[in-house]
Amino acid sequence: MASTSNKVNVPEAKEAMNKFKMEVADELGVPLTNGYNGNLTSYQNGSVGGYMVKKMIEAQEQQMAGKTR
Repeated sequence: MASTSNKVNVPEAKEAMNKFKMEVADELGVPLTNGYNGNLTSYQNGSVGGYMVKKMIEAQEQQMAGKTR
């Protein structure tokens, strides 16, 4: 049995992260759906996760610099 490391550390944030993931997928043109996405390539799925991380890092850098959007 495989274990997963994709756990949300703050359970209250799960819904917001899912919403963010869907927004990023839409922005990138990746046809992500709730539920099974086995029809997507690893490149498509990876691009969503990678872009999410990029946007979170940018937001944190702006916050640390005292700038907000």
